[in-house]
Amino acid sequence: MEIVIKLSQFLLSLSLLIILHELGHFIPAKLFKTRVEKFYLFFDVKYSLLKKKIGETEYGIGWLPLGGYVKISGMIDESMDKEQMALPPQPWEFRSKPAWQRLIIMLGGVTVNFILAFLIYIGMAYAYGDFYINNSELKDGVWVVNPIVEKAGILTGDKIIAVDGDKIERFEPSINEKILMGHTVTVERQGAQQDVKLPVNFIDRFMKSDKKSLLLLRTPFVVGAVSDSSANKTVLLPKDIITSLDGKQTKYMDEVMAYIDANKNKTVSATVLRDEKEMPLTLKINEKGKLGVALGALKEENLEKMGYYKFSREQYGFFESFPIGIDRGINQVAGYGKQLKAIFNPNTGAYKGVGGFKAIFDIFPKTWSWEVFWGITALLSIMLGVMNLLPIPALDGGHVMFLLYEMVSGKKPSDKFMEHAQLVGFVLLIGLLLFANGNDIYKAVIGK
Repeated sequence: MEIVIKLSQFLLSLSLLIILHELGHFIPAKLFKTRVEKFYLFFDVKYSLLKKKIGETEYGIGWLPLGGYVKISGMIDESMDKEQMALPPQPWEFRSKPAWQRLIIMLGGVTVNFILAFLIYIGMAYAYGDFYINNSELKDGVWVVNPIVEKAGILTGDKIIAVDGDKIERFEPSINEKILMGHTVTVERQGAQQDVKLPVNFIDRFMKSDKKSLLLLRTPFVVGAVSDSSANKTVLLPKDIITSLDGKQTKYMDEVMAYIDANKNKTVSATVLRDEKEMPLTLKINEKGKLGVALGALKEENLEKMGYYKFSREQYGFFESFPIGIDRGINQVAGYGKQLKAIFNPNTGAYKGVGGFKAIFDIFPKTWSWEVFWGITALLSIMLGVMNLLPIPALDGGHVMFLLYEMVSGKKPSDKFMEHAQLVGFVLLIGLLLFANGNDIYKAVIGK
């Protein structure tokens, strides 16, 4: 059932993005009286799953889910229709339209992608608001869960003040991404601030690690379940909270884990909080430095009740949601721009993390959440928009590049040149597609 939920979200998001992107080309083409021969969701190589011709346009669904397209008359595109291009230009063809109209048609797809992303973020701000912790609430700093962060110089208990000079006002999951894409992290340690320079290959080190996060919120050690093979199965109960070991206060999970790891094969005295009452216990630590339990977690309201953190929730009115959503969209565009910059810098090793369709599929959760679905869809829409703007022939950005050249120079590239450029673009795109999906296969078969 989990695979069905993930696949449903993946296909729904992908279909929505493709249809709206192609509509961005289709609508201005129609407005400028340019004939659109085909409008397809997915590619119809050799045959299509569904098709119906309405007026001059054939609408359909292809069998190859690698994208979609609109075939515009008189345009050198993925169809490589040389026979049509060999005929004299017709008034309804793309090549017969003024350069400014052709530019609008080509920019329509990415324009829709960006508008869609910003509208989603505005809608999410209105529907869900914001739920966060002010960074000032982290009196005892953060929990560093990835060794590469510690090696870089950031320690558990440090307070994250800023990343690349941008002050951290709220502790949110995005703080991991900011640090991952950052260069300098300002931390406060024992009351003094210092700058930690991250290594240039920090992203590569992260991808090689077995951790999915860099740092987390410090929370108490909560027993989720006790293994039948655990020496503590008759002592500990689910929902127990370990508050001290050998008389030493252990407020946070990281403190408990560090202590038991340092006392392997030992018996220790402990205090646990059970049903809001403290109880003394004796615990046995195995040879691996474990108690033989699965970890649990407390809900936000319980953490707040116990005095760990004060959580903040903000709800926005309809008009208030616009600046919030727009700001969120701008930040996501800027963030994705940083990711692309890192990918094109071989020293960072970020290119090793480029993924294909499996990587996109994997980011969808196993349970259905409209909030998560729309957040992922908005991000994918930005990614699709930015990628299509790259000046690669066969992408919208390549067509835009040649159109801008024509508008500035007054000279239109020949059809033969455009055919060759389109072919080069296809080779580049196929290469990128093979590389991205090859990375997926490599990770699945060999690992990191």
